[in-house]
Amino acid sequence: MTTGSNYYNASFGSGKSRNYSFHYDKTMYTALWTAYPLTANHIEGSASGTSWSYTPGLSESVQIDVKSNSYGTNYGNATYSRGHLLPAADRKCNATMRNQTYYLTNQTPQNQNGFNSPMWSNLEQAVRDLTSSTDTVYVVTGAAFRKVGGNESISYLTGKSGITPSKVPVPNYFWKVLLKVKRSGTKITSAKAVAVWMPHSSSSSYAQTAWQGYVCSVSEVENYTGFSFFANLPSDLASDAKSNRNWSTFVSF
Repeated sequence: MTTGSNYYNASFGSGKSRNYSFHYDKTMYTALWTAYPLTANHIEGSASGTSWSYTPGLSESVQIDVKSNSYGTNYGNATYSRGHLLPAADRKCNATMRNQTYYLTNQTPQNQNGFNSPMWSNLEQAVRDLTSSTDTVYVVTGAAFRKVGGNESISYLTGKSGITPSKVPVPNYFWKVLLKVKRSGTKITSAKAVAVWMPHSSSSSYAQTAWQGYVCSVSEVENYTGFSFFANLPSDLASDAKSNRNWSTFVSF
């Protein structure tokens, strides 16, 4: 995590079950990463809440005001939708967990027809599909404005009168890093990871499977973001796990 007063860290859950944790940049109004476990149980059920709300415990002034209206209404740009970091479809198991995916800190402006659908949503489905053969997939999803050391330009959406914040930055990248482990009792005996790093393009030419062209290693995303993922993974397993950049190798692990 990045430290300092500009950042906010929190976890949400239901009962004794953790839903997700996130690391939020209050100056960019964006969760830089959102981490969560994903199992077959999480995606089964009938929970169906869809109402956005402010994240409790965090000042509303540092959350994007798209609670009742999306970016097309409040920021004059219907190109962008409220893109989930933890997908609502990943939490059909429990109404509380499902509703927590609709906290405003769990969304960012995401190009709807040129990115969110179909490419990003198909990546989300591919991650859900992993649960049919894996006990748990550990997922971290994030947004980035610049790579470490980069000087990429950042575009902004301008809010209508009375909307706060008045300007909202649009991420230049979205990414996921994934981990699977095998255990003997409570000891992790082997691990495999993989990542996807994608430019946040407004192109409408992305195909459903285009995300496959952006598969990379977790180590690469660590270099791009400056974060170190899966810190509790035994060090003797971490280097090999994080170096994999083959999706099929990860799926078959």
